[in-house]
Amino acid sequence: MGLLPDEAKVLPPPGIVNTNSVWLGLVGWCTAAIHNSFSRRPALKSGVHRQVLFTSIGWFLGYHLKKYENYACARKDREMNEYIRLHPAEFQEKDKITFTEVLEDFHPIR
Repeated sequence: MGLLPDEAKVLPPPGIVNTNSVWLGLVGWCTAAIHNSFSRRPALKSGVHRQVLFTSIGWFLGYHLKKYENYACARKDREMNEYIRLHPAEFQEKDKITFTEVLEDFHPIR
């Protein structure tokens, strides 16, 4: 049992390096460094194994958050496209106008 339903399996997987993974990995690393500081240990040199662990946990969570975000956006897009398909009268194409019809004529004043 996972966070995503089975219909999310058809979506392509996100890249291993994405914004969510990078940010949450950085947050995990900062958490380990701040914990070292509060424990009166050298912030960056102590507990490197914990820094790696927290960074990898943050990276993992960021990756799966990105997967969920992609699924939620795809579901919303599917529902919106289905609504547009079922209600074509509400989404009529508008007549295209040129830019010259929008602008007024130029008359220099001296």
